[in-house]
Amino acid sequence: MRIQQLEYLEKIAETGSINEAAKQLFISQPSLSQAMKELEKEYNIQLFYRSKTGITLTSEGREFMNYSRMILDQVNLLNGRFKQDTTRKRTFSVSAQHYAFVVHAFVELVREVGKDEYHFTLRETITENTLNDVQTFRSEVGVIYLNDFNKTVLKRLISEKDLEFIPLFDAKPHVFVGRDNPLTKKSRLSLEDLEEYPYLSYEQGDTNSFYFSEEILSTLAHKKHIQISDRATIFNLMIGLNGYTISSGIISSELNDEKIVAIPLDVDETLTLGYLKHKKIDLSQVAQTYIDMLKQHIRHFGFDVYDSLY
Repeated sequence: MRIQQLEYLEKIAETGSINEAAKQLFISQPSLSQAMKELEKEYNIQLFYRSKTGITLTSEGREFMNYSRMILDQVNLLNGRFKQDTTRKRTFSVSAQHYAFVVHAFVELVREVGKDEYHFTLRETITENTLNDVQTFRSEVGVIYLNDFNKTVLKRLISEKDLEFIPLFDAKPHVFVGRDNPLTKKSRLSLEDLEEYPYLSYEQGDTNSFYFSEEILSTLAHKKHIQISDRATIFNLMIGLNGYTISSGIISSELNDEKIVAIPLDVDETLTLGYLKHKKIDLSQVAQTYIDMLKQHIRHFGFDVYDSLY
């Protein structure tokens, strides 16, 4: 086993593709495939499931990655201490449902620890992808919410995927609308207040189950309903069409959300927002720093943050 093979393995797990990993590593695809075959032969294991759509780690592969990353982290520490002319890039990936506080903390992370060399990834994506990204080590951290409606189904999936959900804070539902929306004249809103306005929600791809919805009360019928895929579009439709969505109540004016207002919604619901990590992997120092920044940002908006081991 060579350190280089472990670095190759890390890149393949990150990209989910032998071809893409080879491009980023500046080696040929056959050379990379051969290096992985030699590693599998040496340890008599199968690291990947290979298909037309890409590759994913097997259960043995995920466990192997756990040990591999510990070795690479130690090599990085050794190089940082004694090999002054070599610096391993700081790496970190996070996948999340569409939350401004996730983006804000990511910006702070890059400013704080990025320095001169880094490779960070932020994926705002659908709920299913968030779980899968953490399961397959594509992302080290995932951010989602649970509530009474979805927690039984999602907790089962989280357990099946060898993940943990660590709660960050509880929030009451708020309606997000444009600052000029007539609804802003009210200090609190009821579901009846919303009936004549376009309801905006994030599409969830092929697995469009109510349990994967990023918005509470997803089973309610709406006269006007628009699905979108990104936060920039949902904000534009809030302003342009007087649309609304339902979320946690955190809006970051520092990220150009000053045109959006959050109004409490009168429903007996609570959202528990938290992060996902893989059970078999300890969070890296960069990931722990990111979690700390998430907590700082959440506290800034007046929420109580759960104490945890991470």
